[in-house]
Amino acid sequence: MDVRGELKGRCSCSSAATTTGKRKNDHRPYKGIRMRKWGKWVAEIREPNKRSRIWLGSYSTPVAAARAYDTAVYYLRGPSARLNFPELLASDGTPDELSASSIRKKATEVGARVDAETSGTSVQHALKPCWFEEKPDLNKKPKPEPESEYPDGDDN
Repeated sequence: MDVRGELKGRCSCSSAATTTGKRKNDHRPYKGIRMRKWGKWVAEIREPNKRSRIWLGSYSTPVAAARAYDTAVYYLRGPSARLNFPELLASDGTPDELSASSIRKKATEVGARVDAETSGTSVQHALKPCWFEEKPDLNKKPKPEPESEYPDGDDN
């Protein structure tokens, strides 16, 4: 039987379009980002010649996520990379062979800076480590919590 005869009844559309429930309404304003259900924008990129991905962070604006993606794709693929904002690329060096963790670090710095600029907070506040990333000095005795004015614990 002819190949065309076998394919006559099949859809010739791409596999992404066949999952119309999710892809049809999917609106991604920039390459390399997506929006979580709760409204945060996240960026990630696939490493060249590998199945693994580099997580680039979660941001409050799509522009910040896209800028993080641009930084990572520039360091992975060089000056010929297709960027979301080619006019805004301010590299602090040439795209050498960098590890995934150093690319992630550079991309999250850019994304956090853009997020801080758009939300009006300082970059230092945006880059403050979480409680589990802070390393307490285990040789120091913990400070006691301040006592309440009321001995029975009732603040009223």
